[in-house]
Amino acid sequence: MNILIKSATILDSKSDFHNTTQDILVENGLISKIGQNLKNPKKYREITFENLHVSQGWFDSSVCFGEPGFEERETIENGIKTASLSGFTTIALNPNTNPVIDTSSDVAFVKSKAEKKAVNVLPIGALTQNSNGKDLAELFDMKNAGAVAFYDYKKPISNPNLLKVALQYASNFGGLVCSFPQENQIAGLGVMNEHVTSTSLGLKGNPALAEELQVARDLFLLEYTEGKLHIPTISTAKSVALIREAKQKKLDVSCSVAIHNLYFSDENLIGFDTNFKVTPPLRTQTDIDALIEGVKDGTIDMVTSDHNPLDIELKKIEFDHADYGTIGLESAFGALQNIFTLKKTISILTSGKGRFGISASPINEGNPLNIALFNPNGTYEFGNEYIVSKSNNAIFKGETLKGKVYGIVANKKAVLK
Repeated sequence: MNILIKSATILDSKSDFHNTTQDILVENGLISKIGQNLKNPKKYREITFENLHVSQGWFDSSVCFGEPGFEERETIENGIKTASLSGFTTIALNPNTNPVIDTSSDVAFVKSKAEKKAVNVLPIGALTQNSNGKDLAELFDMKNAGAVAFYDYKKPISNPNLLKVALQYASNFGGLVCSFPQENQIAGLGVMNEHVTSTSLGLKGNPALAEELQVARDLFLLEYTEGKLHIPTISTAKSVALIREAKQKKLDVSCSVAIHNLYFSDENLIGFDTNFKVTPPLRTQTDIDALIEGVKDGTIDMVTSDHNPLDIELKKIEFDHADYGTIGLESAFGALQNIFTLKKTISILTSGKGRFGISASPINEGNPLNIALFNPNGTYEFGNEYIVSKSNNAIFKGETLKGKVYGIVANKKAVLK
């Protein structure tokens, strides 16, 4: 791939050209020259956009597609297109497919479908067979096939001994174990946060305690096993405090939060819109404030879109019976910019790679080009015209978001709007 990117403001603290506006000459996928007013004697394709900014390619640690088995929700091919046009060059793909990704051959299938694409798709293998929480899956074999972590997506490990064994076993080969933070017997049949709003709406509540008990349990198990744990999508102030304390004790723990849990509260459910039905549930403003502070001080390692496409039959039904989940790749950048500064937004979108074994590629001469292209200015109302996913279950629909993503250039391919 040979291109010349014109007048791009580089936002990359690891780059020699950070916070400067430059032309970037790319030859055979490598950055051959960065400078101002570069010539183009070989007539390479020139890329120009209004108020163009570039950063290292973005990473999302929790993305669902559907294929194999749920192609009506999303295919790998269109999912990659969605990620590309949303600025993401690397995604960790959850195993909630049919069949569940719980063997090395399943991992190999996903990798083969995503081979030679602009987006680097990293499969997460199921922690237990068929994600049923009973017997460990083929963790070592899946690791060798390319799995970057092990997680029964949105399914808590109720048996503490099973998680203990998983942490001990995976530590032999540096495997990253993920544990969804919910104690099901406490959560019960709750469909939203247990608080004043759930009472006024007459909906069963899922208390913050259900998450916090599980987080505390898992951290005790981590301390005992000296393993490597990732706690995905926390949602409460107490969870932040527990993980902050664990990090002070030097436990090998990381965690993430979903963007929508930083943005919306349980009061957004007053209209019974099932797009707001997510798990963990939307909590209170107190929780939101603590989560945002956790992102700012580094307690929370990464922010995820928690992108989970669902077909309309699973959402356009009575609230109690609707499935949990929202798409989020397309709205991630614009939503984050409503909460954080541009500098912090880019830091968030490019963080977390190391935890999943991904090496960064700074925007410097001689390095492979792996970038997101965007305009941080301007606002727009997020609606159907901005959705690339096959599914339409978007929690941010109708929200005014900030900034525009142009696409990515990565893996010797350009995917641009």
